Amino acid sequence: MSDLTSSTPDWLVQGDNAWQLTAATLVALQSIPGLALIYAGLVKKKWAINSMFMVFYAFAMVLICWVIYAYKVGFGEYMLPFAGRPGPVLTMKYELEQSNLPSAGVMQNYPKSTMIYFQFVFAAITLVLIAGAFLARMDLRAWMLFVPLWLTFSYCIGAYSIWGGGFLFKLGVIDYSGGYVIHLSSGTAGFAGAYFVGPRLKQDRVNFQPNNVALVMAGAGILWVGWNGFNGGDPYAASPDAGAAVLNTNVCTAMSMLTWTLMDVIFYRKPSILGAVNGIITGLVAITPAAGVVTGWGAIIFGACSGSIPWLSMNLMGKKWRLFTHYIDDALGITHTHMVAGFLGGFLVGIFADSEGCAAFGLTNRGGAKDGNGRQVWVQIVGGLFVIGWNLFWTPAILLFIKYVCRIPLRMTEEQLLIGDDAIHGEEAYCFNDDVVGLEPSITARERAAEKMHQIHKGHDYDPEPAILEGRDIEAQASSEEGRVGGVRPDESGLKKD
Repeated sequence: MSDLTSSTPDWLVQGDNAWQLTAATLVALQSIPGLALIYAGLVKKKWAINSMFMVFYAFAMVLICWVIYAYKVGFGEYMLPFAGRPGPVLTMKYELEQSNLPSAGVMQNYPKSTMIYFQFVFAAITLVLIAGAFLARMDLRAWMLFVPLWLTFSYCIGAYSIWGGGFLFKLGVIDYSGGYVIHLSSGTAGFAGAYFVGPRLKQDRVNFQPNNVALVMAGAGILWVGWNGFNGGDPYAASPDAGAAVLNTNVCTAMSMLTWTLMDVIFYRKPSILGAVNGIITGLVAITPAAGVVTGWGAIIFGACSGSIPWLSMNLMGKKWRLFTHYIDDALGITHTHMVAGFLGGFLVGIFADSEGCAAFGLTNRGGAKDGNGRQVWVQIVGGLFVIGWNLFWTPAILLFIKYVCRIPLRMTEEQLLIGDDAIHGEEAYCFNDDVVGLEPSITARERAAEKMHQIHKGHDYDPEPAILEGRDIEAQASSEEGRVGGVRPDESGLKKD
């Protein structure tokens, strides 16, 4: 009986395979249902279905592209310094043979099918994160085309360059589990793409209350616990370093949440639960490039930084800078929670990487600056700048291709923006009172939109223009008492509900 037909080939370590599949499943749960629940709860009621659909569509489309050609671009044989040779991974022989990353020169003790799925869930969540910047206005057809194009020309490039054996891998950039490949790239794409997609309706920017905070917290809990697989799976084995990565991930996240909450109390006099979610997310993001190569003390330092620096970015830059108040409408603040926190974590690992942790992870790096390897700091900066620059070019290029070559608008029509889910999907998220005897039917989203459109045509004081707000600082006008989860403010902000 050959290795391929044996249930236990010589190279298979069943514990490694079991952990890798478990870790991959935990990461998949972060997208569906984790981020789907967060998005559905954070947006206005009229956008709950569309927001969840964007998540599920990205998850499905990335998987099909992944197995047909994209996995080999990110983790296959050398073609270019930043890309592998594309091709399918669908034959049974290929799925059953021992996993290896040919350009990186490493092998794993489980089948390639396990590695393919593990790497897929990382690719999928990256696109799901980008969606957070485009919610409540991006045309669904444009999103459907954007997903495979961005996966091909951005994600796969970063994955091969840093993880798959490309030029940044050879330079020695440390990205333990995706601080650069996933979070910095998605945050940069959200930042750049939000400008080209255009803003939400003016009224939606001023009043974008979350429709279900309990849903947000359920999703945030799934996201936090799922990160055990996100970072714990990247040694590609059930190794001691996997345990260290899981512990450090949770230590950093706890410290980040507490720091963000303290910042809210100091500056706004109240602890915010949505602010706490921000702290959780930035902590998870910042520790990702460093999880298994820093000490527990290092994780605490990471958490203190990730709970404060992105807080400042979101509450000062996001609310005061004209760039964000007038030009870039990042609906859920992906710029701050992923671009800022991702680069921060990648930079800090250059300082705090521990030589013993690096050796346990299988790296030849001599640790970071704290262990006398100052070179690692500028190596990390070079890696981060490459990811930022690549995405600042390719994200707009892809969106402009969709708009001008494919002739698909990037932004929904005014009527669709007024109606929401019912216009796009013919469905509404909450229908608890439908067909209840004795209740008068409530006004529908379409009827509300029709009335607003009528006001527009009669020249009343409703302004549908999505362009720059004439000298009005929306964010200052709608300032809240705490940091937001991507533009969402709690009831204390004084804004009217939807």
